[in-house]
Amino acid sequence: MMLPRSTPEAEGIASSAILDFIQAADASLDSLHSVMVLRHGTVVAEGWWSPYAAMHPHMMFSVSKSFTSVAVGLAISEGLITLDDRVVDLLPHDLPVEVDDHLSALTVRHLLTMTTGHAADTVSLTDDSHGDNWAHTILAQPLEFVPGTHYVYNSGATHLLSAIVQCATGQRLLDYLTPRIFEPLGITDATWERSPHGIDAGGWGLSITTEQLAIFGQLLLKRGRWRGSQLVPAEWIDEATSLQVATSDTDHDLDGRQGYGYQFWRNGPAGYRLDGAFGQFCIVLPKQDAVVVLTSALPVSQAALDLVWEHLLPAFGDSPLLASESPLTASLAALTLPPVAGEATTATADRVGGIRFAFEHPDVTAVTVQPGQLTVDENGTVTVIQFGYGDWVASADSRIWASGAWVSPDTLAVRAHSVTTPYSRTATLTFADDTVTFDVAQNVAFSDLPPHTHAVSVPRH
Repeated sequence: MMLPRSTPEAEGIASSAILDFIQAADASLDSLHSVMVLRHGTVVAEGWWSPYAAMHPHMMFSVSKSFTSVAVGLAISEGLITLDDRVVDLLPHDLPVEVDDHLSALTVRHLLTMTTGHAADTVSLTDDSHGDNWAHTILAQPLEFVPGTHYVYNSGATHLLSAIVQCATGQRLLDYLTPRIFEPLGITDATWERSPHGIDAGGWGLSITTEQLAIFGQLLLKRGRWRGSQLVPAEWIDEATSLQVATSDTDHDLDGRQGYGYQFWRNGPAGYRLDGAFGQFCIVLPKQDAVVVLTSALPVSQAALDLVWEHLLPAFGDSPLLASESPLTASLAALTLPPVAGEATTATADRVGGIRFAFEHPDVTAVTVQPGQLTVDENGTVTVIQFGYGDWVASADSRIWASGAWVSPDTLAVRAHSVTTPYSRTATLTFADDTVTFDVAQNVAFSDLPPHTHAVSVPRH
């Protein structure tokens, strides 16, 4: 289901303000993937930085939490659970052998507000090394604080909410939301990562398109009402997006210190937002009757919010403006991530083309370079990456788009974007007389370490 389209001036926004935002983002961020601006329920600006495109779903990371909050609100409205229900009563089969007073006191409200009593995020427990029942593993962790007295951002808490919804409804979170929210909004192809135990992650794992996220933002803006139907109780939207717990004394970025609701963040300048890692945002501005959606690959996502507050927020006027000639439409249509700069070929390219270079390495065992193509053998899993010179080209797997060039006479760089994710990887191959050095770097990662995977030198074979 598509949103109606309009022009910025017709909805009281100067096209120049949006253009300023785009230019500032290109100058200082260099890693936005999409932008969509809604005013009065219409799309007034939209753009995707090639190779990203409108049809591609994008990983939303913790934006997922706000969808989980809406599911909890619906379950409450249907009388299936309450805010003050105890988790030990809702998930009796996932409890540890011993239940102490803190765990006994844990409620749905505490999960929603991230005041579970944990001293640190429990998301690290949701991997294969901790078994297939993430809920049990999280509940087995000690609660060092009395629930309700200590805030800490905790994606594991949201997974418990997903488990509660599934236990209460008999449906996984995605299936529960589909007839109630997704189908009425025209979202028919959403996917959600699940635990090995078959429970949607809840706190992360949702993938949808930019416009689908914008539609959900418009639903929130209208307090749960969509085309004449009240899909979500307005009271729940109001409560979930209002300040529930202070975050001013945390080490979050500036807008992360403005307070937290029920899986929604408060903004400093105006409104609230859905907020995912690496700059996935749905910014809802009720007073301005506006929604701004961004997808990104930002190491520090506050930088994108700062540009929204600087360029877009002041631009929402009260009355339509005179139509004017503007390069905005052309600029949005021409958005692209910078391709790798360099030469299409060199003497070295001719010398090494088609040769299979074998590596004694636990990850990458061989690479082969041909014009416009890099073949990587990872222990028998062969990936063929097609790349363009000065452009982005799709591989056989249409989710992978790449650009490459000889950045020096002996060095080839190939950057490949997985366009349903924020992730890109840049492979750099440097050829000497008797060695080739192969290095792979990822753009963003959940780590404080540099995102390099390996760099090795081996004799040419």
